[in-house]
Amino acid sequence: MELTLSIPALLFPAISLTMLAYNARYLAIAALIRQLHKQFEETEDTPLKRQIDSLRKRLGIIKNMQASAIVSFLLSAISMFLIYVEFNVWANIIFGVSLVFLMVSLILSLIEVQLSTKALGIQLKNMEE
Repeated sequence: MELTLSIPALLFPAISLTMLAYNARYLAIAALIRQLHKQFEETEDTPLKRQIDSLRKRLGIIKNMQASAIVSFLLSAISMFLIYVEFNVWANIIFGVSLVFLMVSLILSLIEVQLSTKALGIQLKNMEE
């Protein structure tokens, strides 16, 4: 298969939208952490401490999701440049690595969604008690 400029260019909107979604998740979790921290300082409740610990883990995953997406985006741009200067072998390699980083980012996103769902389940269980 011949790699043309249009193939890596197709990833630009997908990666950009993915990064926007990751940033929205980050901002939502940051706001929740601030809110829970304030509640924890007032009550020092054990379930709040567990939620804060879970959020810390999720925040780390989101950081890695964003980093992987950024590397994927950068490598796509580099592969486009390599196609432009006709270094096709390197362009193929770099583009392949870019796709791997995109997949890593999406897998991390899946893990974070699972943790988020688990955290919501714990919160609902606490409300039922």
